[in-house]
Amino acid sequence: MLSELSDWFWQERLWFPKGLGWADLEDRDGRVYAKVRDLWVALPIALIFLIIRQVFERTVATPLASLLGVKETLRLQVPHNPTLESYYCNITKNPKQTSIASLCKQTGFSERQVQRWFRRRRNQDRPSLLKKFREASWRFTFYLLAFIAGLAALIDKPWLYDLKEMWQGFPVLTLLPSQYWYYMIELGFYGSLLFSVASDVKRKDFKEQIVHHVATILLISFSWCVNYIRAGTLIMLVHDSSDYFLESAKMFNYAGWRNACNYIFIMFAAIFIISRLVIFPFWIIYCTWVYPVTIYEPFFGYYFFNGLLMVLQCLHVFWAVLIIRMAIRFLTHNEKVDDERSDKDETDESEEEEEDDKKDMKKNGPVQNGHTVHNNNHSKTE
Repeated sequence: MLSELSDWFWQERLWFPKGLGWADLEDRDGRVYAKVRDLWVALPIALIFLIIRQVFERTVATPLASLLGVKETLRLQVPHNPTLESYYCNITKNPKQTSIASLCKQTGFSERQVQRWFRRRRNQDRPSLLKKFREASWRFTFYLLAFIAGLAALIDKPWLYDLKEMWQGFPVLTLLPSQYWYYMIELGFYGSLLFSVASDVKRKDFKEQIVHHVATILLISFSWCVNYIRAGTLIMLVHDSSDYFLESAKMFNYAGWRNACNYIFIMFAAIFIISRLVIFPFWIIYCTWVYPVTIYEPFFGYYFFNGLLMVLQCLHVFWAVLIIRMAIRFLTHNEKVDDERSDKDETDESEEEEEDDKKDMKKNGPVQNGHTVHNNNHSKTE
């Protein structure tokens, strides 16, 4: 059954135009072509990236964070309470008013104390500024080097200047060493992002990020298998052209360098809109969707490849809306640029509330499960 499924999956009519097939991609006369088995190389590369990232974050990103003045916010540790902890872990991190009333009866806490306990407990689970900075610096480094390497690999190629050249001689397109490594490194990097997604900083667009990583991996892998390599290298270059600006803006934001963050973000927004909303759909997708049908009849691979490109384009529009919203807020109100996808630490409701609790603690001590407990962690922090 597996053999039959494999034969059906790899049948030539799905992946190639009529009259062409896998035999056309066999190495001959000193010419080398992309092979499906080459994709396995990306797996150890992804694992190597995970190791390099750990070393980079400890030896480069952490000292850099200290140099730029990244300051950690000291978070108040909530007193351990089995009832509230069980509710937080097993039911919800944001209890409704009716649930809060019930928890007050079970713990002997006041409503305000229960609300504050959940606020501070949620803050404890949020990633620290140092963790965010290290992640941003790692991605900045990769995206910048990938863009420079991609530009160096394509600068002398005719299809960088005339997109129709990407289909000249398709599918019998010789694989160049620069294309091989550009593909394997990009595929390995996105594979490493997928492997580390559970431990990375989770943002509000977490699901969209997963879709993006999966679509990118499928797009890179498929374009490699059917020799859409020239189109693939252009797509990767366009995507890498703006990402390092975003990551550098995040780094300065975490370091508290407001002006540097704002101006870099505006540069990122301009490049993102030009590359993702103009060049990508009206040049790249046009040359993969409209032009190829003038050369050969549409086939499944043609629709599959362009379908993945449209998924990426929908994500570009989604992110562009967020970016434009932040840019407008900065330009019209001179507000600090903040990543709308990131959760922010919650603060206690008012200074008076904190002072009242301090007075209560001095008089009676904090109450836990109906009994007075001792807790030395009373100071208010930012």
